[in-house]
Amino acid sequence: MLDRRTVTIIAVLLATLMAGPARCQQGEPIDPTSVLTAIDRGVGYLKRQQNARGAWSEMTTFPGGVTALCTLALLNAGLTPDDPTISAALEYLRRLEPNKTYTVAMQTMAFAAGEPLRDLAVIQRNVAWLEAAQHIDGEHAGGWGYGADRSGADPSNAQFAVLALYEAQQVGARVAPDTWRRAAGYWRKQQNRDGSWGYPSRTRASGSMTCAGVGSLLITELASSDGDALVQGDRVTCCQPHETDPALAKGLDWLGRKFSVTRNPGDRAWEYYYLYALERVGRLSAQRFMGAHDWYREGTEQLVRSQDSLTRSWRGGRLDGEYEPLIDTSFALLFLSKGRRPILLGKARYGTDDAWNRHRRDAAHLTDAASRAWNLPMTWQTIDTAQATTDDLQTAPVLYVSGTEVKALQPQAGKLREYLDRGGFLLIEASCSEKPASRAGVESLVETIFPEPEHRLRRLEPSHPLWRMERLVRPESPYAGALWGVDYGCRTCVVFCERDLSCYWELDSPHRLLEYADTVQQRIDDARTVGLNLVAYATGRSPKGKEQQFVEPIEEVTIDALGERGLVTVAKVRHAGGCDDAPAALANLLRAAGQGDARLSMSAKPIPVGADSPELLRHHFAFMHGRNDFRFSVSERRALGAYLESGGMLLGDAICASKPFARAFRRELSAALNGRPFESVPGDDPLFTDAYGGYDLRRVRVRDPQPTAANEPLAVRVRETPPQLEGVRIDGRWVVLFSPLDLSCALESHEAIQCRGYTREDAARIGLNVLLYSVNQ
Repeated sequence: MLDRRTVTIIAVLLATLMAGPARCQQGEPIDPTSVLTAIDRGVGYLKRQQNARGAWSEMTTFPGGVTALCTLALLNAGLTPDDPTISAALEYLRRLEPNKTYTVAMQTMAFAAGEPLRDLAVIQRNVAWLEAAQHIDGEHAGGWGYGADRSGADPSNAQFAVLALYEAQQVGARVAPDTWRRAAGYWRKQQNRDGSWGYPSRTRASGSMTCAGVGSLLITELASSDGDALVQGDRVTCCQPHETDPALAKGLDWLGRKFSVTRNPGDRAWEYYYLYALERVGRLSAQRFMGAHDWYREGTEQLVRSQDSLTRSWRGGRLDGEYEPLIDTSFALLFLSKGRRPILLGKARYGTDDAWNRHRRDAAHLTDAASRAWNLPMTWQTIDTAQATTDDLQTAPVLYVSGTEVKALQPQAGKLREYLDRGGFLLIEASCSEKPASRAGVESLVETIFPEPEHRLRRLEPSHPLWRMERLVRPESPYAGALWGVDYGCRTCVVFCERDLSCYWELDSPHRLLEYADTVQQRIDDARTVGLNLVAYATGRSPKGKEQQFVEPIEEVTIDALGERGLVTVAKVRHAGGCDDAPAALANLLRAAGQGDARLSMSAKPIPVGADSPELLRHHFAFMHGRNDFRFSVSERRALGAYLESGGMLLGDAICASKPFARAFRRELSAALNGRPFESVPGDDPLFTDAYGGYDLRRVRVRDPQPTAANEPLAVRVRETPPQLEGVRIDGRWVVLFSPLDLSCALESHEAIQCRGYTREDAARIGLNVLLYSVNQ
């Protein structure tokens, strides 16, 4: 688990990359550490309650149900099947053959989350049981009761049956299309006029049952609908017409109006059961907000505050039908752990019609493909670009723009530029069109975002990492040569695909793929390859959990706020070796310096100065980086030397470990200081300790690109090592410090796969230690 200071550094380094929206109004906001700690403590509680048989105390009428629920919660909280607790629980469950809807469903979900290949036969057996137990016709058609005798039905049993069938289908089990059709019909029939659902049927509305209804309709749609692309033989027709489901819209509207995280709306009981269902609705609908409420943030704050301080469990009130800490703790853990799944991408909602969403499952299916490829459950969300702040955009590392009407994004160009400055990635694809005219609109948008003429849309070269970041794009692929990009800083930050991707992501559902012709399957595979390469490049395969959003908004220190005398300003030295090739790196470091434990009174805006400018002498600290060879003039060398000998300090960095820049930096700074040599900073130097209020840096993590064959994905190895800094001393004081390994790309929040350098966290720590050293001299 990350310590509190590291969490703060990550959050600030990303320059509000994960900054959250307005806080919950009740109580003080929480931070990422408290969320992870609450999950760990809840896991510890459940592990302590397991008995020698591998089970947990059961409710007498549902043998195996509580054990399966606890197992499911622990698996989602991060335990693996080889963990002794999980291993024992799965073995216990394998000895059972349940005959109640709840327990059959829970056992199915536990097996699907645990070792689905091993238990697939049992999962398929349970699917058959659930299908046989579903009401075929009559008043309860499509629903489920407590057992296999089809005596009555209720929405709670029906909810768990739908959940189990969906998880079973996701891991390869076969579910009959008529089962999904009947289930959808049941839920539509049970909905109240105001959009809600109640228990046991059309009675008083409740939040838990409304979440059950919305979630079940979302699942039946995902599991059975043909989607927005039509396949006939080897022909694909994209962008099929579709309509918004009014039942879903009304249900979501009711939840937004009645939203609460302190109680189950409309009911005095089942708070944790409700939160478990609320998480599902938020995740499956890709909604960050229920009405005006950030459902995960507010729910998480409530759960962290309500965890028992002694037992580390959760328990509902005495009127609550749960009132069983094993059940309540499992539901709380499922909310916290499933809800915190990293957001892989945000799909931009823009314009006045649905042109942004002609393929409604494209983002979901790409996210699922990446989750499988990286063995990391992830999610996605929709983002209204007109309403979103820059902080809102930053909750997603990739902003995905589908469609050809990108001119509607022109008013948000400034916001998009700030998003890209802070490490964001913009992916645009020509949905429903593969015409050159669509590129003209993207080029116009790029020119608005980047007034600088050097940042323009260019076709990606065959050597670009995007062609084999995750998988090799086939030379015969229709996408070969179809990618255009904008290079900015250490990376390509805007990519445009001039051929339709979303249509084939829409079709990329594992349970449907084998129905398609070989040519269609190949095109889907080609689109999936490009999509995986794009998101792997943009995120480094490590998007952050949603709890990382829970940081205080950064309050930038300004000269107006503190006055010139109370503020440390930093000079950024100009030179001809690429001094602006990582434009956000220094600003991000300075933001970090003004936050957390350091709290240096430091302006977050570096001041560009020439090496021989008199302005340089006004700054105690200077910074320069680059990636190319350069030379200072005689006057620049003389002025820079005088600055350093009179008390100034300079930190240098070779962007992407550039050897030409490293050679030039050593040569020019040594000449400026009358031939003084560079030396390695000793491993026991106080600079690498917390002596000045910083961090223990005696061991840091370095990312090393690994050689791979031409048809293999790019790879990086992270190793621990002593830091590698060089410098020049005058009278025992470091006046120049230099990193031959990359700091800048990491500080830009982009650990480029081709860059040899420090991780984000350690790059920030090194920079902060150097700043603290400089102000203490």
